[in-house]
Amino acid sequence: MRLIKNILIIIMIKSMKVRNSVIMKLKKWSLKKKIMIFVGSFFLLGISAFLFLFYGPWDGFRNFWITSAMTTMNHQYLATWFYSDETIQKVLANNRIVEISEESDPNFIKLKKYTSKTIYKNEYEKEILTKDKDNDLYKVINISGSSYQGFLVAVYDPSRISVATTKYLGKRGESILTVAKRENAIIAMNAGGFYDPDWNSNGALPHGTVISNGKVVSDYEDARMGGGFICFTKENKLVLGRMSKEEALAKGCRDAVEFGPYLIVNGKSSFIKGNGGWGIAPRTAIGQRKDGIVLMLVINGRIPSSIGADMVDLTEIMEKYGAYNAANLDGGSSTELVIKNKIINTPVAGGDYGLRDMPTFWIVK
Repeated sequence: MRLIKNILIIIMIKSMKVRNSVIMKLKKWSLKKKIMIFVGSFFLLGISAFLFLFYGPWDGFRNFWITSAMTTMNHQYLATWFYSDETIQKVLANNRIVEISEESDPNFIKLKKYTSKTIYKNEYEKEILTKDKDNDLYKVINISGSSYQGFLVAVYDPSRISVATTKYLGKRGESILTVAKRENAIIAMNAGGFYDPDWNSNGALPHGTVISNGKVVSDYEDARMGGGFICFTKENKLVLGRMSKEEALAKGCRDAVEFGPYLIVNGKSSFIKGNGGWGIAPRTAIGQRKDGIVLMLVINGRIPSSIGADMVDLTEIMEKYGAYNAANLDGGSSTELVIKNKIINTPVAGGDYGLRDMPTFWIVK
């Protein structure tokens, strides 16, 4: 024991001598030399951290980086600059969402009215069903997790929800504030994705088919991409399914966009491998409970207070608040929420108020 103690004392004395020697040398160095050494050390530290994060043994950052970049419209180069096609494809294969193959059944949705004597199943249901004073139409709930914060809007009357579009379809989009004001919407949220042949993000061409008030208002073949119908029927029930526009109209779809992936279908959550393949970013989603209440979800992202959410986060939020059917909508720079002509979330598109010109919106009148 004494031997160990003596050894430790010797080591301490040696360390102090080395420390004092370094300090003496530092005092003799010029300010310029000190600055150069500091900058060089900082640079080497940065390079080491970069190499560890991008190519080190921990694959969490690599998965996050690749999936986040590859699901954007204009920033896939952030992945292709640093990784081979083989690595990218391997990461995407190990991070994906396997949707429920069945189509949602509207017969399970039973519009219901609650009384003050309602017995709540859990705290989330209580939060949904306890309405704000003097507001019988909707309630805004603050949402937060380890990497995100956002807003969930519970809309109690699904008949008030519809799809609004830019009045310049095929030419350019409009901002969410412009559309909300023109439509006299109480609530407005971005809806489907869009295609820009010139990569100028002007929101001209919606992805897939768009139905508004029972009519097909947009169906650009060149703008078609993966995804399925997200529609509200004439009975005010959310239906999710891959079908033709003719089938959608035959099923009574009054307002619809095409996008995805589906998060929950008929109460069954999609299988999510890894982070789901969509990375972490600002998110938008829509769902409906079995009692008919609609859930409009917006998650902030790409800001210090909220990095963003992945498909796992979106699904878990929808599950907690009782969604029976739920789908992911266009996210990233498109994620926007307006209530009573005020921007509620923190958009990151970079235009006026951080807003982006887009073609389609879910609105509540």
